[in-house]
Amino acid sequence: MSKRQKTLVIGIDGGGAAGKSTLARKFQYLNDDVTVVHMDDFYYPTKERKLINHQTEIGGNWDWNRVLNQVLVPIKQNENGYYQIYDWDNDILTEWHTVPIGGIVIIEGCYSLRKELSFLYDVRIWIESPQDIRLERGVQRDGGGNRDMWEKVWLPDEDRYFEVQKPADSADIVIDGTGHNGDISKFEVNIDRAPENWLE
Repeated sequence: MSKRQKTLVIGIDGGGAAGKSTLARKFQYLNDDVTVVHMDDFYYPTKERKLINHQTEIGGNWDWNRVLNQVLVPIKQNENGYYQIYDWDNDILTEWHTVPIGGIVIIEGCYSLRKELSFLYDVRIWIESPQDIRLERGVQRDGGGNRDMWEKVWLPDEDRYFEVQKPADSADIVIDGTGHNGDISKFEVNIDRAPENWLE
């Protein structure tokens, strides 16, 4: 991070229900000066999603341009970020949120390490967890009613993202999100890969 830069920017990516939000909450638990921005807040409303060519656009349901222009670019220029969140119940963009400079800003969610965004992070974290585990977690978390969306839309889209952009390869730190070896939900984190002296 540049000495002139006031904010440490962290990206946390991984498949759906890998443990990204849980890890972000751990950071908030350990440090009061952490702001978390969720990729799910940048989901396109239906009327806009219908205009996207999902055969060519990676992660086309998520508006990465808003993440870039409303959050990451301003923060890297030492200016507050400012963005609208997506209301999943009403399928609209709602209130505006400010992302203050200073401290730590975490962008968490699938597609957060896509190539168009990855270069702007100071630290890139990938959470590795098999699809079968993530599917059952995600369906259970959503109350059981979204299995079709998980199986027919979200997981295939994620697989294509993983295959084409290989976001895990850009990560500085890889974490085991299975819960079998370091349970993120219990704030136990198992590091699979990290550079030497990364805690410094």
